[in-house]
Amino acid sequence: MKGTWWLARRQQRGLILALLILLVACAAWTVWQRAAMTGALPTTHPACKGWNGCDDPALRAVVERYTGPITALAIISTVFPALIGMFWGAPLLAREWENGTYRLTLSQEAGPLRLLAGRLGLAALCTAAGAAVLAALVAWWWAPIANTLTGPYWYDAAIFNGTGPASVTCALFGLAAGTLAGLLTRRTLPAMAATLAAVAVPRLILQAVRPLWIAPQLRTSPGMTPKQLIGSAWSSGHWGYLTPSGGRADIMNCPDSGAELLRCMNSHGYTGRFYQAYPSSDFWPLQTIEAGIYLVLALALTALVIRRLRPPTATPAPAHHDTPVAATAV
Repeated sequence: MKGTWWLARRQQRGLILALLILLVACAAWTVWQRAAMTGALPTTHPACKGWNGCDDPALRAVVERYTGPITALAIISTVFPALIGMFWGAPLLAREWENGTYRLTLSQEAGPLRLLAGRLGLAALCTAAGAAVLAALVAWWWAPIANTLTGPYWYDAAIFNGTGPASVTCALFGLAAGTLAGLLTRRTLPAMAATLAAVAVPRLILQAVRPLWIAPQLRTSPGMTPKQLIGSAWSSGHWGYLTPSGGRADIMNCPDSGAELLRCMNSHGYTGRFYQAYPSSDFWPLQTIEAGIYLVLALALTALVIRRLRPPTATPAPAHHDTPVAATAV
């Protein structure tokens, strides 16, 4: 395996160097910006979490100033799987066919599967490490103002997709998708386009069905009792009023508060109010579910690549038996 790993390092050293430059640049920028942000935060900011937190003008100014840069870093982490699949996975095998070296490569003594293990194994190791570093940088920078006032929240697409274990397994899925696309198309540019679609479509689908994986938390308040503050929870958009029978009516024709709300509730016979939301603690169950989905997809695509490269099993030639031939008289 040493020979295949040496060859893999030699062939991919340019990509490894580019990845290192990207990570170092992002890390330096994050350290610099985070230091400036934490230095500007007022000492009361830990008590101002959630949409209903204290309205501190100094804190609001800091949150609004750094929301954009944090989101930009999170977007880099979010698109990282697609970039890995397009620029690392797609050329991994497609370039052999474009350069006309696939016959020589696949006929090496090590065999196509050992060569694939060296190349794809090194690429997967670098991909997982790079995705983990980017996710950690986003989470570290975001942590001081996480879920604060109007700042980035855990359920925002950039934050959720750019942090956590799902971002790492999604990057591995992107690498596997690019490798398979390159093997099937045998052309780098078409493989890159196919990889972009292969990564974007599942991500958009999972983004849309994310609220369906777990049930939201039901929060009720009897009568005119003030509703529980939503805080850092993710609203499901499902709210309404409680009926005397214990049912829930999704009728939004009453004002939010005051004497008019009381009269409206009495006229309809409502006994209280409710709303459903996902607390911030749901971040990890949702991340675990999506990380598992991406990992299964990555393993399945890698298995397809192995199957396509596996040399066909030789079929023994049928035995030929000598049969006596009748002599022909001359």
